[in-house]
Amino acid sequence: MRRAETCCFTGHRPEKLPWRGDEEDPRCLVLKGRLAREVEEAYRDGYRHFICGMARGADLYFCEAALELRDRRSGVTVEAAIPCEEQAARWSDAERARYFDLVGHCDLETMVQHHYDRGCMLRRNRYMVDRSSRLLAVYDGLLGGTMYTISYARKRGLEVILLDLEGARTLF
Repeated sequence: MRRAETCCFTGHRPEKLPWRGDEEDPRCLVLKGRLAREVEEAYRDGYRHFICGMARGADLYFCEAALELRDRRSGVTVEAAIPCEEQAARWSDAERARYFDLVGHCDLETMVQHHYDRGCMLRRNRYMVDRSSRLLAVYDGLLGGTMYTISYARKRGLEVILLDLEGARTLF
């Protein structure tokens, strides 16, 4: 895949989202709608390949939006960038089923490394950024992996689009 046509994503897990795991919460539904519009906008801007880190929460919302785009638009591919084989091992049964279903629908599955270690999530994030020219991020301003990925993407010269939880969109 060409970097100029690749868009990746970073965002928060349910614990950092105001609605936690309640995806019927109106704020969650609004965010999912915004993500769908952003992947459509990326498509209009020439992006055809979408990479998702497959974490719980906002990553899976993004993956669902990218797969839905692929069903409607030609030439779209979706890649699951998986940090390690054990990524979903400690998730609930429902979360694991959703994860494996989404991975199974992706066009590509990249396993960054086989076994978990402290750095595997960061290596997964760098893998995605190093292959992309745009990063979409759901970000609340707090320290963590999402902030690290945004910072790394800026250093690498990616266009960064921040979607905050209050409805604002910021372009860097």
